[in-house]
Amino acid sequence: MMIDTLDLQFLLAIKQHGSLVGAARFLNVTPSAVTQRLQQLEARLDIHLIDRTARRLHFTEEGELLCRKGQTLLEQHKALLEEVMQQHGKLVGSLKINAPFGFGRKYLTEIIAQYHRLYPQVEVLLKLSEQPLLEEQERFDLILHIGELYNSNLIVHTIAPNQRFICAAPALVEYHGIPTSPQDLLSYPSIALQENNEDTTLWSFEQQGKKQTIRIAPSLSSNDGDVVSSWAKDGLGIIMRSQWDVAEALSQGLLIRLLPEWVLPEAPVVALTHRRKGMPERVHAFMTLLKQQFSPEPPWQKVNGKRN
Repeated sequence: MMIDTLDLQFLLAIKQHGSLVGAARFLNVTPSAVTQRLQQLEARLDIHLIDRTARRLHFTEEGELLCRKGQTLLEQHKALLEEVMQQHGKLVGSLKINAPFGFGRKYLTEIIAQYHRLYPQVEVLLKLSEQPLLEEQERFDLILHIGELYNSNLIVHTIAPNQRFICAAPALVEYHGIPTSPQDLLSYPSIALQENNEDTTLWSFEQQGKKQTIRIAPSLSSNDGDVVSSWAKDGLGIIMRSQWDVAEALSQGLLIRLLPEWVLPEAPVVALTHRRKGMPERVHAFMTLLKQQFSPEPPWQKVNGKRN
């Protein structure tokens, strides 16, 4: 009787996806191929592993045991392989990253490409998400976050400074006039970006210790930063956006920064990990590369050779 790591991975795929069809989709094979392989495995072991009905799958006691112990064995096998390879000076394993859509597309794509060229044996998964912190955090080695950080057990690593600006198209400013205080912004049409479960219609400002808060009533809103910025460039309303997102539009004159003497809450770019000490070397190597890309100052602070 023989069972190998591929058999265990096959069983765990069925367990994780809850159906033969789901496992087939994950394994990129036909459902009939999954059924046939399962039958062959059960025949080889002479053990019934899964009760199959039209509506659901139910693992037998022996099937549950194989999955439970098999998961542990696979993790131990993976850890052993990584340790051996690292002693030989190579990084292996997987690196799972979650990041916001816009920032991930604009900055992480090339950084991950560089990382892959340096460490081709590390399998990298980048998931772009509207709300990275609301995802199942244990599934990821590293989470990129921008903005208000709620209570979390994750370790925070600051990657780069990032301010928030109020911006509008030149034509909109010409029509409504230049605002001199946050209250003046209420006469403008506004656009809201829905992200991170934040109260994105409440804008808080500070100037030399003096604070003001306004509540906008957006005529347009979206959960996509690119959409929101596009609407603003078309003159449809004012927006509050991160400096990393609007720096180029400001330098090109497509947007104008309003109330530059008033400061909004900062939104630094941070990386969140599960631990500071004992961090896997593949994660540490990516963190190092990530910080290098934004030092000594991030690209959004030096667009066209000048600070915004």
